Amino acid sequence: MREMLRSLFSEPECHVCECADGIIALESYTNFQPDWVLMDIVMKNLDGISATRQIIGAFPQARILIVTDHDNARSRQAAHDAGAHGFVPKDHLLEVREIMGVWPPSQDHAVSH
Repeated sequence: MREMLRSLFSEPECHVCECADGIIALESYTNFQPDWVLMDIVMKNLDGISATRQIIGAFPQARILIVTDHDNARSRQAAHDAGAHGFVPKDHLLEVREIMGVWPPSQDHAVSH
């Protein structure tokens, strides 16, 4: 999955930093403050929902898109409550660029699927 995401952002102006750990994701955001964060729910040491909540709490301008295999109403609500700007199931990865390219979203793109 990471390889496919990396290929979606292969342009020279895109810098991709990968973090398999929620704590490292939080530290990386603090250090780099990227335009977007693609966050999975399941991560080591700190889950993606908690990492999203902490990043948004410290940096309200952060734009986080949850990209996960856990596509259910509970996960979507948790992502929304944590402050994520969208939710994309991993089997719809091509929608990631579309959502990121039309920010701020229209009503139709506010939360995918």
